[in-house]
Amino acid sequence: MILLNPGPVTLSARVRAALQKDDLCHREAEFATLSLGLRTSLETLYDATEHLAVLLTGSGSCAVEAMLATFAPREAATLVISNGVYGERMALMLDCQGKPFFESRQAWGTALDLTAVSQLLDAHADIACVAVVHHETTTGRLNDLDELAALCSNRNVGLLIDAVSSFGGERIDFHRWRPLAVAATANKCLHGIPGVAFVLGRRDFLATPRGNSPSLYLDLERYVDLQRDGWSPFTQSVQGYYALDEALRELDEQGGWQRRRERYQQITDRLRGVLADLGVRAFLDRQSSASMLTVYHLPPGCSYPELHTGLKQAGFTIYAGQGQLASRVFRIATMGDLGDADVERCCEVFQSLLGQSAI
Repeated sequence: MILLNPGPVTLSARVRAALQKDDLCHREAEFATLSLGLRTSLETLYDATEHLAVLLTGSGSCAVEAMLATFAPREAATLVISNGVYGERMALMLDCQGKPFFESRQAWGTALDLTAVSQLLDAHADIACVAVVHHETTTGRLNDLDELAALCSNRNVGLLIDAVSSFGGERIDFHRWRPLAVAATANKCLHGIPGVAFVLGRRDFLATPRGNSPSLYLDLERYVDLQRDGWSPFTQSVQGYYALDEALRELDEQGGWQRRRERYQQITDRLRGVLADLGVRAFLDRQSSASMLTVYHLPPGCSYPELHTGLKQAGFTIYAGQGQLASRVFRIATMGDLGDADVERCCEVFQSLLGQSAI
């Protein structure tokens, strides 16, 4: 099965083989060496010299919630900018943590409204952090963070980034943006498996315990000192570490995030072109979308279950829309180990399924 959903992804043969390595206890020296190597690779992928990678076992949402638990203060407020499901989820996380927050809820698919953000910052002097999703997979929008990062810097407000669906496949400018923390996962653009998540946090912030977290497991301060030597306070996903280690080696050999982004865009453009010829409209234009995910309007007379079933029978898994868009769109991601032959066969399947209808 070829996965065209935004994680988990189709694994390469090398990553799949890494899952078959010998069993290993997470309290052995070999695991500490593996852990240290992963942290170094994650920190150097974007040359994030001011940031420390903290590993934990869980999903991307686990990383985001751990970031908010650790970096969002208990007393001062966090401003969440939401223009999709995952921004709204961050607001819900802060609510569940009992932390003060404001939400700038913006229309799904629209560019970030920085005027609205500035007005909220003006109105609430107690806002200490701004939290935002980089790649909002609800609509495929890649939020432009250059101006937002500059705004946060000018206001002396910390920037918290959900990069779960962009880390390893899009530009993340650690030097210019200087984020307080960035949350991500192994099983999307890095092409690992679900179960390994991580947060890159500012070293100067993590150097001083602050007691922000209402959670035990999600308190990254509990991890930092132990992970400096390769250990962890809780059991980690050993096989997930093996897979991520191999996936990061492949990424480096293939030219890093820049070359991966080019590959994603190449596949996405091919699929966009074929679907456009079939009359299928993209939800956003190419310039507004991430390189590896596009949301498409369902053609008239074609339901998502019908389209999904037809593609699955041919060996491809696509993804449904969410929330208010669930009945109107479908999503195609180009993450994972996709070869040219896979892409061309997918195009042929779409042409077969849609070319015979009123689409």
